[in-house]
Amino acid sequence: MAISTLLERYHPRDSTIHRADARVKLVAALVYIFAITFTREGDWTALVLLAVPVAAVVVASRLPPRLVLGRALLALPFLLVAVPLLFTRPGETIAQLPVLAWTVSDEGAVAVATILAKSWLSVIIAVVLMATTEAPSLLRSLRALRLPRLLVASIEFAYRYLFVVTDEASRMLQARASRSAALEGRRSGGTVRWRGRVAGNLVGTLFVRSIERSERVHAAMLARGYDGEPRQLAAPALDHSAAVVAALVVLYGCAVQVGVRL
Repeated sequence: MAISTLLERYHPRDSTIHRADARVKLVAALVYIFAITFTREGDWTALVLLAVPVAAVVVASRLPPRLVLGRALLALPFLLVAVPLLFTRPGETIAQLPVLAWTVSDEGAVAVATILAKSWLSVIIAVVLMATTEAPSLLRSLRALRLPRLLVASIEFAYRYLFVVTDEASRMLQARASRSAALEGRRSGGTVRWRGRVAGNLVGTLFVRSIERSERVHAAMLARGYDGEPRQLAAPALDHSAAVVAALVVLYGCAVQVGVRL
């Protein structure tokens, strides 16, 4: 499988979520993530209620559950950052590490569990958004939200040329493999120092090629009148039905946060 295939986040499917306007999905996802972040520690009722629309969107998107759950593992680093709260948050001791004699408090466990749940739900929303929206539509939506054009252009070029650089690296590795001989029963290659020198040369060559290509591309863009604003086709008319559904979902998330505090 090509490296560029592994980097692609969009997963084509014929679903209502895929066909929805990218601007609506982006705004709804951001606002709903903000609603999730306002959940208080240990408020499991609010988290369960907020998870219901997320599960419904995942089902409606027709994305493979394995894909969504696999990409949602990005939430695990948030748990690693929050782990010290298990031992530093004051509260009733519920466990003790046998070697270090560190005590785990109930307040710390609740805090870590809440952070993990909120992070996991937020990452699932981001995963569904990226998997159901093509990159050009998402970038056009960012520009429609009046993000600085320099920022949007930087994101666009970084996304596009990430595939170019990875494909170039894949071709270099394939060329190296085709020029390497391996005798049966004998270990191929040299010492660790020799392998490090070869890997360093490959990285340096890839860097030089990337710089040269970027200069050629920039010169070609300037020759064609590029002024810093990506030119795209006119955005389609906003789907009011999708906007209404997204607004209802956002209002639901806000209502949950208000209701659990009454």
